[in-house]
Amino acid sequence: MPDAKTVSQAVAKLYDTYPFPPEPILDEPPPGYNWRWNWIAAYNFCTGRKPDTSKIRILDAGCGSGVGTEYLVHLNPEATVTGVDISSGTLEVAQERCRRSGADRVMFHQMDLTAVDTHLGGEFEMINCVGVLHHLPDPIAGIQALAQKLAPGGIFHIFVYAELGRWEIQLMQEAIALLQGQQRGDYTDGVKVGREIFATLPENNPLVQREKERWSLENTRDQCFADMYVHPQEVDYNIRTLFELIDASGLEFVGFSNPGFWQLERLLGRASGLMARGEGLTERDRYRLIELLDPKNITHYEFFLTKPPLPRQDWSEDRTLLAAIPELHPCIDGWESKCLFDYNYQIVNLSDDEFTFMQKCAENGQTQQTIEELCPGEVLDLGMIRHLQQRQLIVLTS
Repeated sequence: MPDAKTVSQAVAKLYDTYPFPPEPILDEPPPGYNWRWNWIAAYNFCTGRKPDTSKIRILDAGCGSGVGTEYLVHLNPEATVTGVDISSGTLEVAQERCRRSGADRVMFHQMDLTAVDTHLGGEFEMINCVGVLHHLPDPIAGIQALAQKLAPGGIFHIFVYAELGRWEIQLMQEAIALLQGQQRGDYTDGVKVGREIFATLPENNPLVQREKERWSLENTRDQCFADMYVHPQEVDYNIRTLFELIDASGLEFVGFSNPGFWQLERLLGRASGLMARGEGLTERDRYRLIELLDPKNITHYEFFLTKPPLPRQDWSEDRTLLAAIPELHPCIDGWESKCLFDYNYQIVNLSDDEFTFMQKCAENGQTQQTIEELCPGEVLDLGMIRHLQQRQLIVLTS
């Protein structure tokens, strides 16, 4: 078993050879948004309300070629951003990417993630760690080091691989390694061997079918193929081992960023008896049941943690809701229109009343009026307003 230093060096070598992600560098801000990288949107998702300030510190832990870092800078104009990565090659790409697009509120550092708690000063209100922990020689040490840098009341966004939906990747990784033999660690050779395997296997081979069905579009790029099939270090999780990782962090689980997927009713809703049994399970056992029943679609877990206290806002009381300040959600596309894309790029068709209220919210960014002040003398449909907030089309400040 290689030691941690040897594994880290091998990972750095892979990304020096194939900087990842390989998205093109632009001379302008990147298109669209990822709501998980927008502080207001992510905080609203976790708490039900807009944060008190946007002047925060953000850490992009394992920033790679800076694709996420660039978004973090542009989506959070009042924040300062720090990016760290183990690979000097990818950091060079990240620096050039951010320079070209004008993302000038970022500092980069080359370091192992387990060193952040001793080598970076201060704490961060938001930490982003996408596709990184599962490549560390000791993911628990990594998450514990990052947890030390999270400010109280801050949020920690994490993405790690899931074993059930990546079974074919695990098999191909091992097959390539066997055929490489002593050449394992030569990543260009690994890509060559992997591509030749796919080109040679019969069309009806399940590995070939899954590659074509799920991964082939992104794997046309060697950087993606190498990251997927010839990576020297990967830990894939299931619900049981995922929560072992989370518990080891000492942080509190806030929730998955795709909560609709984790509703048991989606799978067993037609059987009231099974639903009753499922509702008697613990939350973690329900999550485990869902992944067992829908394994093909569990390729990764994306979720938020926090260091308490993280206040949650309840808008169920009419008086509290009327005293709230409403604004448009920062991650919607297609406004001003009754048909638009929501924070998750899902199509939304607004009713006339919803559209009219959202128009008032759009004008409320400067005046900061409460709902009661914004709609004087009107008979308000508070259920509609709550629905807009729950669908994350508006954000509310108490």
